Amino acid sequence: MILSVFWFQLATVRSGTKTSRTRISIPGRPNLRFSELGARIALAFAICPLMASAQTAAPQRGFELQALSPRFWKIVRRDARLAKLATGFGFTEGPVWDPQGYLYVSDEVQNKIYRLHENGERETVLALGDPDGNTYDLRMRLLDCASVLRAIIQVSPSGEYTVLADRYQGKRFNSPNDVVLGPDHAIYFTDPTLDLPKGQSQEIPFQGVYRLDERGEVRLEARDLTQPNGLAFSPNGKRFYVDDSEQRNIRVYVFNAATGSVSGGRIFGEENGGPDDGVPDGMRMDQEGDMFVTGPKGIWVWDAQGHHLGTILMPEQPANLAWGDNDYGTLFITATTSVYKLRTSVHGFVPYLAYARK
Repeated sequence: MILSVFWFQLATVRSGTKTSRTRISIPGRPNLRFSELGARIALAFAICPLMASAQTAAPQRGFELQALSPRFWKIVRRDARLAKLATGFGFTEGPVWDPQGYLYVSDEVQNKIYRLHENGERETVLALGDPDGNTYDLRMRLLDCASVLRAIIQVSPSGEYTVLADRYQGKRFNSPNDVVLGPDHAIYFTDPTLDLPKGQSQEIPFQGVYRLDERGEVRLEARDLTQPNGLAFSPNGKRFYVDDSEQRNIRVYVFNAATGSVSGGRIFGEENGGPDDGVPDGMRMDQEGDMFVTGPKGIWVWDAQGHHLGTILMPEQPANLAWGDNDYGTLFITATTSVYKLRTSVHGFVPYLAYARK
């Protein structure tokens, strides 16, 4: 804004009829009268320190591996390198790796679900307002949290979609955010108000976590979170994790596979940071039960006991992530305007693949 004022005043100097003497206001200094040449010189000296100050105040973020435990280096190699797969998006979310070698990616600003290839090429699968988290179900059908529709939808490879659920007890969902396949083969999803369409009212008076079964029945599983977001099951199917973007924490519940129900929610970990550092969002598990959660400045890595092992600092704030490549040892990360990938030393726990083998 300061620079815009200077350029406006410079334009006044150039276009005014009286160019010999012009008044220029420089913040923090008395008003002085200069010739046109003097005015331009003064502007140059005034702008340069401001530009340098702006650069100092907003340093560029970069990739860095920040270990808090020696075990972190068993998960990510010290010499691991972050690669940018593609950029130029609006806001990326919901990555899902397909065994054929491409990635599904939601763009909440461009309002599309893309099929993104390893060479960076992308193709539109579906144009839809504010698509969010995605997953495959047990039959490898793509499911999406469609915020504008306030629904969970199933998307075909050719881009048609079917609404699977959009109401609980006759009332419309808020804005489904993220989704995962459970050990009982039902679908579990979060429903905060983070993307409630503008001008529409909230019909359900809380932000819940739900279960959707194959018959289309919706059941409330938890309502003790303020803005539930990312969610995941432990590899042994006994724990269910949900993070809360408003409370900046992760909750863990006991999961009963026989009844498909959760109980005993408690705080598992907290991801605190500055107001502009980002909040807990998408999460994934590796096969050992370690958890990767997007959070302040990057991806926080947790062990099953709730110890923060370290953070993968990212050049852009990440929102979600998914395991991919042939051995599912690479993290594909949706981060603001780009999609990145990072090779790890572990292998991801991918529910729809793990449950299909049983």
